[in-house]
Amino acid sequence: MLNDLDRRSRHPEYSLERAAQRDTAGSDRDRAFVLHLVQGVLRWRLRLDWIIQQGLRFPFRNIRPDVLNVLRLAVYQIFFMDRVPDSAAVNEAVKQVKGIAANHVVRSVNGILRQVCRGKMHICCPDRSSDVIHYLSVCHSYPEWLVRRWVKEMGEEDAEKLLAAGNRVPSLVVRTNTLKIARAELIALLQREGIAAKPTNFAPEGLVLEGLKGPVDRSPSLRSGYFQVQGEAAQVCSHLLSPESGETVLDVCSGLGGKSTHMAQLMRDRGLIVGIDRNRRKLQKLVESSLRLGIHVIEPLAGDAEQGLSRLLRCSFDRIMVDGPCSALGVISRHPDVKWNREEGDLLRLKKLQKRILDEACLLLRPGGKMLYATCTLSREENEDVAEAFLRGHREMKLVDLRKRAPAWAKDLVNDEGFLKCFPHLHGTDGFFGGVFEKLN
Repeated sequence: MLNDLDRRSRHPEYSLERAAQRDTAGSDRDRAFVLHLVQGVLRWRLRLDWIIQQGLRFPFRNIRPDVLNVLRLAVYQIFFMDRVPDSAAVNEAVKQVKGIAANHVVRSVNGILRQVCRGKMHICCPDRSSDVIHYLSVCHSYPEWLVRRWVKEMGEEDAEKLLAAGNRVPSLVVRTNTLKIARAELIALLQREGIAAKPTNFAPEGLVLEGLKGPVDRSPSLRSGYFQVQGEAAQVCSHLLSPESGETVLDVCSGLGGKSTHMAQLMRDRGLIVGIDRNRRKLQKLVESSLRLGIHVIEPLAGDAEQGLSRLLRCSFDRIMVDGPCSALGVISRHPDVKWNREEGDLLRLKKLQKRILDEACLLLRPGGKMLYATCTLSREENEDVAEAFLRGHREMKLVDLRKRAPAWAKDLVNDEGFLKCFPHLHGTDGFFGGVFEKLN
């Protein structure tokens, strides 16, 4: 799976799906263990590489990528997992390398790992006082360009708290489908299934699930359409746009449809939501979720939001949700591979793309209508800078100050500029940004 991710830059969940299809004999416990290992290696990869380098007598770059992944798996178990004996981690790594490399490589792997085990208590991070960026990069396992950017934007102390928050294993958050059940009733129903659930701190339909014995899609309540998996910050976004029953809504880059189905709930399944995305597989998932949740107002549409929305659609909308394609730096705890799949230059490229999509979307907004621009990233370049550039280019649009217009329960998530700004280390949510614009009459 790690080799596949290196080659294809896919999320680990997709690799796990393919692995599960190939190996139907594996138990839920085995699959959970595998995903834990993969996520753990991705989460701590840079620190694992630092540890491996401490026991090398040759250049690190000489290690073959597939052999390096075996070493990373072993070192992760040695340093981060109490229930796996060091000897078992070493022996399993040696066994794996025997199947892919020559004997001298096997001996080298064995020597590296035994050296790591012997020096386990003495391996530490680089000296903080000589280079704080390098220290934070290795200690928290993030690329230096991202550490440098966050330290510059929010200061060393807050940046380090954010780095630490991104390495925590996130809780599973779901959204109650209020078309079918109230949140308090769902908590009681889940308890009878053996799942503990508690309300989220902000989103009024959100629940944090604990005590799952297997994949969440095995829950009878999920199959019955009583809830949808969706992060808390993403749930807040739909409330900020606050579509009403009977309105027409456009969800640009709708993806799997978490926000589309949530908006349908808020509209009491009355009106019309057009969910547009260029990925047909995601649109199919949107259709399946709508059927399960009992939602009928969503019309999926395959199309590229960057290539002329106004030519694709010949109507105007009361509300528009633009869930902009972004660097996803706010959801690193859920997708740790994002750390290694992004480069600093991506932020400028994405900024230009987001601005083009906003320019297209606003042409379809009726006078008096509202548009929400949302991302799951923390980069000012992709957030406030995009919103400000958009407003400079569109005098017919004005910013809605969320300090005055957000629900009372969401006020703590609004910054001094009137934008939604969720931080993992401050709010316990994914990192999210949201700006609401209104078209003048």
